[in-house]
Amino acid sequence: MGDFDPKANFSRSPVARLATVAPGGLPHLVPVVFTVAGDTGDVIYTAVDAKPKTTRRLRRLANIDDNPRVTLLVDHYADDWTQLWWVRADGLATVHTDGDAVDLGRRLLRAKYPQYQSVSLDGPVIEVAVQRWSSWHY
Repeated sequence: MGDFDPKANFSRSPVARLATVAPGGLPHLVPVVFTVAGDTGDVIYTAVDAKPKTTRRLRRLANIDDNPRVTLLVDHYADDWTQLWWVRADGLATVHTDGDAVDLGRRLLRAKYPQYQSVSLDGPVIEVAVQRWSSWHY
């Protein structure tokens, strides 16, 4: 696999798992599309878009309001186990409904995902300030 660059591998991945803490301390895990920003790559954005959902009052948003500690995990599986890796970003999340974070997050998400040319991106944006990166590779 050559040199393993955790942040680059994380950034290039199409999907991550976002873990938040639900009331009572239970973990809540959902797949999300995301983008990484900042000169050091220590800010991650994901957003609520118009893909079909049961409600726009998503559990992840309420969880972040109650406890901003989150984790995002990206992993790669291959039958050739020498290609296995994962990268985890632990940080503090903030939910934004307007302002510069919303504008930047949406712009970066549209640049990474061409699907946002036809799927509306008008919900809240989650900004994660990464406090710790951890990773493993074969």
